[in-house]
Amino acid sequence: MPRPQKCRRICRAPRFCSFAPPGVPERKTITLTLDEYEVIRLVDLEKKTHEQCAGQMDISRSTVQEIYENARTKLAACLVYGRTLLVDGGNYRFCTGEHSACRQCWRQSAQMKAQHELQDNLKGEMAMKIAVTYENGEIFQHFGHTKQFKIYQVSEGKVVSSEVVDTSGSGHGALAGFLMERGADILICGGIGGGAQSALAEAGIELYGGVQGNADAAVAALLDGSLQKKSDVQCNHHHHHGDKHEHHRCGEHGCGHHDCR
Repeated sequence: MPRPQKCRRICRAPRFCSFAPPGVPERKTITLTLDEYEVIRLVDLEKKTHEQCAGQMDISRSTVQEIYENARTKLAACLVYGRTLLVDGGNYRFCTGEHSACRQCWRQSAQMKAQHELQDNLKGEMAMKIAVTYENGEIFQHFGHTKQFKIYQVSEGKVVSSEVVDTSGSGHGALAGFLMERGADILICGGIGGGAQSALAEAGIELYGGVQGNADAAVAALLDGSLQKKSDVQCNHHHHHGDKHEHHRCGEHGCGHHDCR
């Protein structure tokens, strides 16, 4: 009696499930299963070894080799004979981040989903406000010490108005509340400490940290989807003490300065 086939673990469903050359009848199709798709993604796109792929999919290395060869044959047939390619079916289960090999991929998938939802909102009819730490047209690099925000009103994916507002001496933890009171949905800034990031998350404000350069250009990049969201943003300060120039990371004190919160 043959052994039952082990269920293959894949990170996420493909975003695109069919590819067809123009003028090809729909009946001429080749189906790539989702587990075959996952092997191609991991080996050919992410450049993982077959052993790494096997660990991530919870199958043997020999099974990866077999799936890979079958998948490559199907892809070659589609290219050579002009077949329609469908991605569907197979013996698989979706990973929910429970395995260490998949955890990072699962987090990236969740981040991508959130990014797509944000872009849909930016392009839709929903009005929103984008706040930027601001100084002389540039993105101010220390969130906890910013004296001004430039706040952009966005509707249907376009900036309809903007204004520069003073923080009136507000600092650290108070800035999250300051932005919430003004209806900010998104913050673009430079460096920002962990406490401030938590306060913004609690206020429901989406964070794009570690951004440099012109404030208007950063907002334009956000609206066209080209502004990259960084997962590890830290706040660094440069302080002058007498004739010495000292560099402090938020949380590394000893000079009397408070953490960026």
